[in-house]
Parts: sequence; structure tokens; C-alpha cells
Amino acid sequence: MLVTALALTFAPCPRRGCALTAEKRAFVLLKNRESQPAESDFDRAASLDALLAAGDDRARWSESRAAAVEGYVVDVQVGGVESSNCFSLTRRDVHVHVARRADAPATETVVVEVTPRSAAAARARGLDWSLRALRRDLTGRLCRFEGWLLYDREHADEALNTAPGNPVDWRATAWELHPVTRIDVLK
Repeated sequence: MLVTALALTFAPCPRRGCALTAEKRAFVLLKNRESQPAESDFDRAASLDALLAAGDDRARWSESRAAAVEGYVVDVQVGGVESSNCFSLTRRDVHVHVARRADAPATETVVVEVTPRSAAAARARGLDWSLRALRRDLTGRLCRFEGWLLYDREHADEALNTAPGNPVDWRATAWELHPVTRIDVLK
């Protein structure tokens, strides 16, 4: 088991990850997008307020569109070990929780995710999007994030909009910006 974990940690990970089913592979390909959204890809209606709006939002947005959100960074956390990153212990997404105010509870946040691929693209542009740097530089700050819209169906039963009243809800919506393609600190 340890040998398998180490092999997965250091082996190259294809964009399709290690997903086993066609449906999961399609989802992983969305999570691991490498393209920058064009101006025409942006859904201008998909603001932070719109993403946080109450109600069942499963069909509210399109995963073929991008969005820009402005808000305060409440928290920055390392993501889990998942098939999109080939179950690597070191190649993991960074979850940035964004809200209307810096002291908002998690259930009032939208998650935007920096993937290993988007962090590598940022590094090629001279930017540090590592967990440590994002936590240090963004927490409590007003920021603007751009990226692809993604309905993270794996968390739909943990979001207020799709599982209201669930005691394990830890986010407002299962919609995310994933991957993040641009970060600007506004204040």
C-alpha cells in the first residue's frame, strides 16, 4: 500500500487523472482544465452574490462558462487526495473560501480552487500560488478571482443550496471556480 501511494505521489498525472468511469473522467477533465477563459467565456451574471443566492442552484450556471468573483478570503485549505490528481499525497488542490466579509462562516462561502496545474501555470508567469503563499497573502483580503465554473457534485450534499438543513453543510453552494485562472488582491 505504501509503495502504491509513493508511486502515485511521484508519477506524472495525466489531465484525465485516475478516474475509472467515463462520467468521472469527464468530470476530472473539467476540474483539470488548462485553458485560460476568453472574454466571451465569462458569464457576467455569475458574481459572488449570485453564486451565494439561496435556492436549489444545480442548473443555475453552466460548466462551459467562466466567472469572476470579488470577495474576502475567509480561509485557505489544502484539498483532499483525489482521482483528479492521481491520488497523490503531494499534488493537491488548494481551496480558497470567499465570502462577502472576512469573518463569514463557511456556510456563507464560495470555494475557488487552485489546482496543481493552475499553480504550475502561475509559477511559469512568476507567481506563487502555493498553499503557504496563498494563505499568507490572501487571508482576510479583498480579492478578485477568475476561473471556470464547475458544479462540484461530490459536495452537493454538503451545501446549503442543495442540502438545506444538513448538519454537515460546510459551504453555501456546490458551484465553484475550478480551476482558478487569475487572482488579484484588491485591498
